[in-house]
Amino acid sequence: MWVFLLSYATAVMGSFVGLSCVRRSLEEPWRSGNWWLLMASLSIGGVGIWLMHFIGMMGFSVPGTTIRYELAPTVFSVVLAVVATLVGLRIADVHDVSKHRIPESVRLLIGGLLMGAAVSMMHYSGMYAIRIRGAIEHETGYVIASVIIGVVASTAALALARRTRRLEIRVVAAFVMGCAVVALHYTGMAGVRVTLDPSLPAPEGMTVMSLLFPAFVLGIIVLAVPITALLLASDPEDAVRDARLGQWASEAERQVDRDPVTGSHM
Repeated sequence: MWVFLLSYATAVMGSFVGLSCVRRSLEEPWRSGNWWLLMASLSIGGVGIWLMHFIGMMGFSVPGTTIRYELAPTVFSVVLAVVATLVGLRIADVHDVSKHRIPESVRLLIGGLLMGAAVSMMHYSGMYAIRIRGAIEHETGYVIASVIIGVVASTAALALARRTRRLEIRVVAAFVMGCAVVALHYTGMAGVRVTLDPSLPAPEGMTVMSLLFPAFVLGIIVLAVPITALLLASDPEDAVRDARLGQWASEAERQVDRDPVTGSHM
């Protein structure tokens, strides 16, 4: 149970930080907005999706064989998760004027399809990295269901990312996204079928813990950077509010300086 809770908490945290970065990107000029989108894709794709996947894999065991992970497919899976998230966010973004002629619903659908397909590919490329004394197969029905969940979840994530100006909405959206990511992972895992072959040699590669420790440290760093940037960045709404307060204060001072009889400045 603790593995499930930790994986869900990781998905929620990555989603919340990523959604907060998306919200900032919508309030920034195009160039600086791209940096916020990059941090959002690292938070959502790298932590909320990829790191959650491998935390969940701590609960995966096969009696009769050790489990190892090959490095190259594992690295490919994290790159795929981050790039897929970034592509989806860029397609659904409105900073590019050329996209204004395309309805928002169409952009969200295209972005969700691409992002969902790529996230599903990330899951199964991560599964491809597993080495056991035998073979791993995936039932077609579960694969299709996980891909559908990935597409729906990605489309919902892109839609929620556009409407997260209020903190409480971002919190709810992060919990919803966390549920969707966890559902994709465990639906895919439910369709795993293992056939052992004792004649095969013991698998070589990394253990899940030797993989998770550097991944977890990197995930903390990945989240620390956007969190620090969010705390240090000035809120445009606060700047507008401060400017209005300054104008009101200046107007009040001018009114105080006026002669009550003549109305002229004293």
